[in-house]
Amino acid sequence: MKYAERILSLPQYLFAEIDRKIAEKRKEGADVISLGIGDPDIPTPEHIIRACCEAAGDPANHRYPSYEGMLSFREAVAMRYERDYGLEFDAGSEVITLIGSKEGVHNINFAFVNPGDVVLYPDPGYPVYHTGAMFAGGTPYQMPLKKENGFLPDLEAIPGEILKRAKMMWVNYPNNPTAAVADRTFYREVVDFAKDNGLIVLSDEAYSAIAYGGYRPPCFLEVDGARDVGVVIDSLSKTYNMTGWRLAYAVGNSEIIAGLGKVKTNVDSGASQIIQVAGIAALTSSQDCVKENVRIYEERMDVLVTGLNRLGLRCEKPKATFYCWLEVPDGDSMAFANRLLDECAVVVTPGIGFGEHGEGFVRFAVTQSVERIEEVLERMDGVV
Repeated sequence: MKYAERILSLPQYLFAEIDRKIAEKRKEGADVISLGIGDPDIPTPEHIIRACCEAAGDPANHRYPSYEGMLSFREAVAMRYERDYGLEFDAGSEVITLIGSKEGVHNINFAFVNPGDVVLYPDPGYPVYHTGAMFAGGTPYQMPLKKENGFLPDLEAIPGEILKRAKMMWVNYPNNPTAAVADRTFYREVVDFAKDNGLIVLSDEAYSAIAYGGYRPPCFLEVDGARDVGVVIDSLSKTYNMTGWRLAYAVGNSEIIAGLGKVKTNVDSGASQIIQVAGIAALTSSQDCVKENVRIYEERMDVLVTGLNRLGLRCEKPKATFYCWLEVPDGDSMAFANRLLDECAVVVTPGIGFGEHGEGFVRFAVTQSVERIEEVLERMDGVV
């Protein structure tokens, strides 16, 4: 059987490989503690589950959903942006429902990228920014995220010949995997840069609600002119512990939303209405559950960061996300991650898996209890 060239050129998907290694270790009988994949261990809040169960009993939700999503769900998204950011969006033309943000990150390439067009993406970064462009026949071009720049891309370093072919640019703050944050000054620079170079801006804000110490991450669309050039993709996965429910959305420029919608009408049949009803409950009900999530993650992060520093691994507490981006002593992220797995039965994500500029770092996700994180630190003592 001969695979298509686009399949053969794909790198191995990082998280699938991590799952394989965990399975092997557990088969050996090891008690593996995984701080590798960003999958919340906290259950979905009860009121969201109840809404889902009630929706499942309604025969109206047993039929094909609309491609663009229920208007009531899109109205709930628009309400969230008015409540949290003071921004008004037309639910009918400026919001679209996604079957998880990964789907949107991948499919939007097919709406705007022609073969040979350049897609600018952060490195290190979510692997689908790169592979989505490849699937569409585009040319991914990395924007290095370096420690000395606060893990923000240097837009002025992008060569002119690349910009002539560039069609889209990804930004992602609060950032995965580095946990870096961006301010409005940076977004102002991005908007101006996009207008000067005819770029579409795609701002992945999946961690917009997970922030510590009273910090509130700005939204790209808060900057004047942002909706002229771009959209935000956000998800209910991390905010409401709904990774397995597969529900997200894109909001912003109506032409970009329409282009994504045209692709979706041809490749999927829309998100389940049952799940969208649950999403409405999540977005429109009390947000105390989100505050409780943040409290739990911050407690865990404090334990992890304090413990890593005690072990001589210098790191700072992030302002947002549930990730800790740790610079490893010997600079070899894969060797460090493999040593933790082999000697401690602890899983962390090697930075090289997020791109070449992730080398030298590993990512810890605080998606385990305080007790398990303390055990991780005990196991690492004397090994690192």
